[in-house]
Amino acid sequence: MAEQNQGPLGVVHQQIAEASQLIQLPNTIETILKHPKRKVEVQFPVEMDDGHTQMFTGYRTQHNDVLGPVKGGLRFYPQTDEEETEALAAWMTFKCALVQIPHGGAKGGVVCDPSLLSDREIRQVSRGYTEALFDLLGPNKDVPAPDVYTDPKIMSVMMDTYSRMAGGHEPGVITGKLPLVGGSKARESATARGAVYIIEKMLEKENKRAEDVRVAVQGFGNAGQIAARLLYDMGCKIVSVSDSKAALYEENGLDIPRAQQAKAGNGLQEYGENYMLENNMDILYTEADILIPAAMEGVITEKNAERVKAPKIMELANGPTTPEADHILKDQGQQVYPDILVNAGGVIVSYLESVQNHMNYYWSEDVINERMKAFILEAYEQTEKSAYEHKTTNRNGAMTFAIGRLQEAMGYRGWI
Repeated sequence: MAEQNQGPLGVVHQQIAEASQLIQLPNTIETILKHPKRKVEVQFPVEMDDGHTQMFTGYRTQHNDVLGPVKGGLRFYPQTDEEETEALAAWMTFKCALVQIPHGGAKGGVVCDPSLLSDREIRQVSRGYTEALFDLLGPNKDVPAPDVYTDPKIMSVMMDTYSRMAGGHEPGVITGKLPLVGGSKARESATARGAVYIIEKMLEKENKRAEDVRVAVQGFGNAGQIAARLLYDMGCKIVSVSDSKAALYEENGLDIPRAQQAKAGNGLQEYGENYMLENNMDILYTEADILIPAAMEGVITEKNAERVKAPKIMELANGPTTPEADHILKDQGQQVYPDILVNAGGVIVSYLESVQNHMNYYWSEDVINERMKAFILEAYEQTEKSAYEHKTTNRNGAMTFAIGRLQEAMGYRGWI
């Protein structure tokens, strides 16, 4: 399939096929993994602030529950569609299998632009979506979490809606809630912190000092900012950061607290014109030891992969590297650490939130971070081990390990 015609579902199917070939996976299992258990589209009414009623469309895909209840993000996004949610649900299945938590993958979305809605309207959309999917959700069925343009407040409203309908307090139905109503500490920084734990371990293995490592972070949103700040505090040189409007570069390392202040003000350009790259996408081609794509999918493609210089690419975003680009980077001797590993800190802490909800006992932030660290570093070791055993890329290493666990569970449960 030509890259320009390949959407996210085509990408995940290609990744499944490549990993399946490496481990000679039976066709039956490959077929199961390429098809979700359930796809649902719902329409629900919301009374808007001006009194008229507007219909909203929502999606939920439940990919595979052989390892346990499905879980995955819910986004409020104008371009949300069925194909996107199906692909993201599949990636979540492999992510959960890789980090060895007892969940399968799901994903959902509501077609809307939250910037055009009032707080009350956003609450009503959250309640309407939860009500429409009530029968399919539950702590032992499907556990949503925040994603693009959804946040702990929205998750808390959804938990409240489900609890009212269930006739009891059900905090475990949703993760990513506000801590006062059953959310977990350490959740906000979990995705970025997990990536930093991997980088820290990688440097330790290679006997490298943080001070000698140059990092470029493409995407300066929540995860990108936190990752840049944590690495800066570790001593790494953050030579470049960017968002959708601007990119900064400083050979000797940027002052990340100052960059954060600029971002919170009028934008990264406030840092200083002398530090601006001509094009914000030029960050992908800067001289760095580690490149962290932390923004959107499909930013490294067959058209620009040859220009990427960093020997290591850590995928903090979902799907930033296309399959064709993967092969080019491999041929150039560069290592890509895949999204299902690098950004798994978020889903690990979401799982730990569920555990705390079930126990009705809540841990400190330090305890949660240490437990998340253990999960993600085990996944990192398994990824490298599998890649070495199969003489393949880290992405295929992660996928083969995850698929192997899914295959084994299917056998134990009598699916195959």
